[in-house]
Amino acid sequence: MEVIYEDNHIIIVNKQSGEIVQGDKTGDRPLSDLVKDYIKEKYCKPGAVFLGVVHRLDRPVSGLVVFARTSKALTRLNKMFAERSQVHKTYWAIVERKTGEETIGDWHELTHWLTRNERQNKAYAHDHEVTGSKRAVLRYRIISHGEHYDLLEIELLTGRHHQIRCQLSAIGHTIRGDLKYGARRSNPDGSISLLARHIEFVHPVSHETIAAEAPLPNDPLWAALAP
Repeated sequence: MEVIYEDNHIIIVNKQSGEIVQGDKTGDRPLSDLVKDYIKEKYCKPGAVFLGVVHRLDRPVSGLVVFARTSKALTRLNKMFAERSQVHKTYWAIVERKTGEETIGDWHELTHWLTRNERQNKAYAHDHEVTGSKRAVLRYRIISHGEHYDLLEIELLTGRHHQIRCQLSAIGHTIRGDLKYGARRSNPDGSISLLARHIEFVHPVSHETIAAEAPLPNDPLWAALAP
């Protein structure tokens, strides 16, 4: 487990692909338990350790996850993340190249209406509102071109289930390794090439600006495409 930032109220961890943030029906040990163990050992905490889950990442996604170490921090962070106020998150993704060139650095905005199939655990993108759909908006820009893949930077303007994966796939920018959303092949380690790269937010107690960045995955393609 890699800790990126910690203080008395919050802890930011670099999640590895394959880890789950919070316990689920698989019964696999979640990242939240590992963080509790870390806090208990480092600070010699007797009894149960408080840890609040503020947000989540999909299992095959890697990158930054913020946890709250106090109930005061959890309440305030939950409100900030839910309202998308005072929080700025940036994702990087390696995606299949589209036909035709897109200019490096230019921002593009995508709007879809997403429906969710619970049985498949999958979202579907529509170009107009349909029954049961939710509006999804993101911005992206190309950071670099490779021979078969592009490196994208993404900003979410709404928070929907599998939003980045679904919306990018809908325009032909399928994330590398994401078989669920149409990738041609899986990544050897079962990951998808989506990284919660950067987060910046106002500290819930001190009100200072906290900024953290996740290291790139240990993968030659990430190294080749990174600026």
